[in-house]
Parts: sequence; C-alpha cells; structure tokens
Amino acid sequence: MKLKEKTEIKKVALAGNPNSGKSTIFNALTGGHAHVGNWPGVTVERKDGEFEYKGKTFIVTDLPGTYSLTSYSIDERIARDFIVKERPDVVVSIIDSTNIKRNLYHTISLIELGANVIIDLNMADILEQKKIKIDTKKMEELLGVPVVLTSGTKGFGLDELKNKIADYEDYKRMPFKVEYGDDIEKSIKNIEMMINGIKTKYSKRFLSIKLLEGDTEIIEELKDAGYEEAVDFALRETAKLEKKFSIDVETEIVEKRYGIIESIVHQCVSKKKTIEEKLSKSDRIDRVITNKWLGIPIFAFMMWLTFQLTFKAGGFIADYIDLFFGWVSSLSSDWLSMLGAPQWVSSLVSDGIIGGIGSVIVFLPNIMILFLILSFLEDVGYMARAAFIMDRIMHAIGLPGKAFIPMLLGFGCNVPAIMSARTISSERDRLLTILINPFMSCSARLPVYLLFTGIFFKRNQGLVIFSLYVFGILVAVLSARLFKSIIPKLKGPVSPLVMELPPYRLPSIKGVLIHMWERSSQFLKKAGTIIFAGVIIVWLLASFPLGVEYASSKSFIGQLGLFLAPLFKPAGFPFWQASVALLFGIIAKEIVVGTFGTLFGGSEKLSIALPKYFTQLSALSFMVMSLLYIPCIASIGVIYRETNSLKWTIFSVVYSILVGWVSAVIIYQIAIIIV
Repeated sequence: MKLKEKTEIKKVALAGNPNSGKSTIFNALTGGHAHVGNWPGVTVERKDGEFEYKGKTFIVTDLPGTYSLTSYSIDERIARDFIVKERPDVVVSIIDSTNIKRNLYHTISLIELGANVIIDLNMADILEQKKIKIDTKKMEELLGVPVVLTSGTKGFGLDELKNKIADYEDYKRMPFKVEYGDDIEKSIKNIEMMINGIKTKYSKRFLSIKLLEGDTEIIEELKDAGYEEAVDFALRETAKLEKKFSIDVETEIVEKRYGIIESIVHQCVSKKKTIEEKLSKSDRIDRVITNKWLGIPIFAFMMWLTFQLTFKAGGFIADYIDLFFGWVSSLSSDWLSMLGAPQWVSSLVSDGIIGGIGSVIVFLPNIMILFLILSFLEDVGYMARAAFIMDRIMHAIGLPGKAFIPMLLGFGCNVPAIMSARTISSERDRLLTILINPFMSCSARLPVYLLFTGIFFKRNQGLVIFSLYVFGILVAVLSARLFKSIIPKLKGPVSPLVMELPPYRLPSIKGVLIHMWERSSQFLKKAGTIIFAGVIIVWLLASFPLGVEYASSKSFIGQLGLFLAPLFKPAGFPFWQASVALLFGIIAKEIVVGTFGTLFGGSEKLSIALPKYFTQLSALSFMVMSLLYIPCIASIGVIYRETNSLKWTIFSVVYSILVGWVSAVIIYQIAIIIV
C-alpha cells in the first residue's frame, strides 16, 4: 500500500457486534478498496483500507465482529490485542442504533480498555420508521466520548464521522467508569495493589476486572510476567465474592454493566409505542420464513431459484466470452505462424495458455451472478435464517446447528468455511464440521458442472446442478452420522445453536457489489496464478517427449492417464483425459476444466470433443466424482492447520477419495441396470 509523502498518518480501528453494519461503514470510508490478508499467526481474514481527509491519511482496519472483549474466541482475542498492542489513534465503535442496549455492552468494554472511542450509531435511516429518537448530546455527556449518527447504506452522516475521526484529539473526553458495587470495587483495588508496577499496555483496573472474570489469557499473561501470587489472590477474591453473591462474579459484573446501559438508554432513547412495536416487519416475515413446515421448502426454493438465475443470465454472457477466446486463440495461432514462430510456441499460446485459461474464465459471469445473489441474501438477513431453519434438522441427524454456517460458506470456498468452524465451542463438533465440509460444493467446482450440464443437460441445467449441491449436503450429513456412530472421539451430545437473527433490511447496491467482487476476484486471481501454472504443466506433459503428437496417449500426460484410467472404468469414463483432469483437479478444481481445454484445444472445441467420450450418464458420474473426491491442496492444508493433526488430514483425504469413487461407480452401474 503506497502512502503519499509528508502526510500525517493515523490508525483507525472499526469495532462492533456482528450485523451492526461495520463492513458497510468500512466500504463507505475507504471506497471499498480493501487490502485483504490474514492476521499474524492465524488464518482469520484481515481487512485494511485508507482514506484522506483534512490533510491526513487514515489507515482503517476492520476488526472481527465480536460481542465482547473477553478472549473466549480467536476473533475476540484479535480485536482486543489489536486495540491494546497496535494502539490505534481512534476506535470507531459501530452500533446498530435500533438495538442500542445490546450493542453498548461492547462499546463500554472498549472504553474500559482505555481506547479513544468514537461511537457511530449506524442504521439511522431506520430510526424514523421505528419511531425512535436518540439524544446524541446526552449520550456524549454520559459516556464522555463523541457520538455520531450515520447510515452506511444511505451515506448519511459519513462526513460528520470523518470530521469526528479527524478531530479526535480536540475532543475533551470525560472520564467514564462502571461502578461494580462496594464489594467488587474493593477486590479490584486490592488486586491493583498486587500488580502495582507491572509493565503492560493494559490498565491495572482492566487487568483486575479480567482476573475476577477469569479471563484465561490475562491469567496466563500475568503468570508469565511473574505475578502468580496476584493471580492466586484474585482467584481467592473471586471465590469469596461468589460465596457472597451466590452467583459467579462474571455474571455479577455483566449485570452491573447492563444496569449502566439501561440507565443510558433510558436517558438517551425515546420510542413511541406502536402496534408494529409488538410485532415488527421482521417478526411478521419470520412467521412465514422460519415456520417449521414452510421454512425448509422456502429455503430449497430460494436455492433452486438462485441456480436457475445463475445459469440463465450467466450462460448468455458466457457464450460471448467463449466466442471471444476462440477468436483470440485462432488469431494468436495465425499471427505466430506469420512471424515464423516454432510450432511449439504457437501450441503453448493457443492450446496451453489461451485454451486452458479461457475454458475456465468463460464461467466467470455465472460465478459473479451466483455470488451477487448470495451476497444479497446474506446482506438482507436471510442467510442467518437459513442456519436457524436447518438447526432442527441438524440436531435430528446429530450435527450442531452452528455447523450449517460453515456448510453455507462452503458454497463459496471450503478454505474460509473450514476456518469458520472455530466459532463452534465444542472441540468434538468442530472436528466433525471440518471433516464433512469438503463435501460442500464450492464455487471452484461450478465450472465443471457448467461445462458438462451445458453440453449434456441443456434443458435441465439448473435442476441438475441444484441436485448436485443437494447431493453434497446429503453426503456430508450421512458422513457425520457415520462418524458419530463409529469414531469414539466424535461421540457425544450435540451443542445447541445460539445466534442472532438480524432484522431484515434492504442492502445498498454498492455493498452487495463490493461483496460480490471480493469473492469473484479470488476466482480471477486463481486463474492468473494457480490455474495458469496448472495448464502450463498440463501443456508441457502433453507436448513431451519430443516428436510425439500433442496430447496423444504417447505423451507423458497420456502415459500417466493410461496408468490411472482403469480405476475409473466402473464409473463410466475409462479414457486417460478424464483421469488426468481429475488428478490435476487436486491443485484446484477449476483445473479440471482447464485440463480439458488444454488437451482438446480450447473452450470452443469442448462441446464437440466431450460428447465423443462421455454419455449423459457418464457425464453425471464424472460430476459426482468431481463433487466428492479429494479436496484441493489449499483445503487439505487448512484441514491440517485447523486440526493440527496429520492423522485427521490423511483420514479426510482418503475418505473423500473413497466416497467420490464409490458414489460415481454406484450411480453409473445402477443407472445402466435401470436404463
């Protein structure tokens, strides 16, 4: 990231609860130009962006959405560590202004942490609809920090927010302190005396409160710093207080904070009681959407409609991209021949690079439309309901409800989906979720489906692909049942699903487009790196040894394919090209299509070449194999990283290969008997 010279640089962190509109504010401030990477030491995504205002450059970091700063999860630890160790100049606490009571808990934690907080009451455009008025001046007075009303989707209040951020040093902050009652305050002071002189970026009061709450990370940090005696003293104080209160100290501290929040809300928020207040629009919609009889059919219909729109609209654009790459391939071949370039150079460019990559890029419109629809459903609030709807079924089959969230994410990419299993508190359920996630049909498999259904199932393209997605879910569910019944480590009760259902809201077009592009751009990046390298390797193996016909059975790749081909004869595709396509698909699933494109001379020739080798039945079994067999290298790597076990990684790989092969064979063999 290049910054202009002689510009004052300030660091800004965006913090807040999930579904508070944090990403929308981030995109509005930075123009959607995010720099995406990983936090040091973990595979959780980090977003950074920047904007210039009043002669200053502000580096904005979007922290993970959390409900508190107690380090029960990786996300909470990341958010707290960043604020304490990186010391951002400003922490903007994004609050859903229609649900201040819940959101303020996180904000008060930030103020207690000692951060320079600016409160952003987001979604202000909904306040008038809900007959809510907020006295921001009173809130500033009570909390001692700047407060601004914004609407990330409408663009309202963003200039004022930038002003508050730019002028944060000029604001006279008033001290704010939560009083926890005489008994707890006495314990806090005693612990502060025990840790007097400690060198840390946390305040002594914050550390003392966290010790009373039993924060394991703070306890370990103090022990490492040589304050075991203080930790032991805090544990004794906790036991003494719990005996007095008859409840755990953490609960008492939480109740005191919510008592303060109740007072703030009472003084700052006024709301006219209406009939709609008793049953909001979201509640009325949820009566239908989450109905135990209608919820699942509606979800199935939404997914079916998503795929229909994806293929109807995307297929029209894809046809023109296909023609374009065919024209470029032919043009490049003729141009290189005119220049007198060797035949192998012409073949590398037209067959290898253009043919291979073009056969994958042709499906970009479909992928963009799919992500556009999924982004809209996510932002409008429906995807959270989908997890809630499926919770009953998940429990019935022995899966945790939270596992459905990583399964949904798996439709995009299995790598972040597997990482998202960290939100599951039970180690047993987390491992189970990781093992079944590769069966979810990621977007990398979509080009394979689009290629084969476009040739063999034109009339029922959407239905066939929808069926493949459903089949992947079914295999994941049956695998989970099998694992829980035969693997001792995975046996046990299922953890319940506890999650927030955000209110339905119409997302901004810009926000949806940014989310769509962030996901689709990963496909393009992969095409320019991994897929490019893959098709070059395929071309090299298809061109050597010297003197053999390109992509013939006598080439290196042909010999490799002939060795593997007998394995796939029972599944209906015993020719070597299919074998090597699946083999190279281990690098990235898109390379399955790229391999066919390279071997058969480009995307425009595949519709002629593939029917010579496949029937409708063998095409279906090949798609099933592509759906279920071994995860890509990136997924295998993240399985190992998340489980920290070579045993479970090997198990996942071997099991998926067996399931993919057996499923393809059964489908082909049974269909032959029936037909």
